[in-house]
Amino acid sequence: MRRLRWFIGLVALICIFLAIALCSFPSLLEWQSPLLKRAFFILFLCASFCLWRIFMGPTSSDRAAALDILGILIVGFCAILGIPTGRDWYIDISIAWALQSFISILALAKYLEGRRFDE
Repeated sequence: MRRLRWFIGLVALICIFLAIALCSFPSLLEWQSPLLKRAFFILFLCASFCLWRIFMGPTSSDRAAALDILGILIVGFCAILGIPTGRDWYIDISIAWALQSFISILALAKYLEGRRFDE
């Protein structure tokens, strides 16, 4: 049963990525180029998968890994928004978010391991 679920998930992911690569989707933001629209949609899709893993993850370490990946995706969103607008502060936000995400995941890992924060 578990292998069947993995296979169905793999087929669904392949279909989704083929649809992203071959079909045109309505623009979320009208000023984006087609490449940036697809990149934005892929990041949005990955973020939804990460949120699903955070809410439905069987263990807390799965949730922590999904939270870390979600932080990386937010950095990607900021980079995609910074390219067409030409505003540098999106990159500043992404750098600050990456640092905050790194520190919070380290704190969460120490908490899950059972250590104190001052060790």
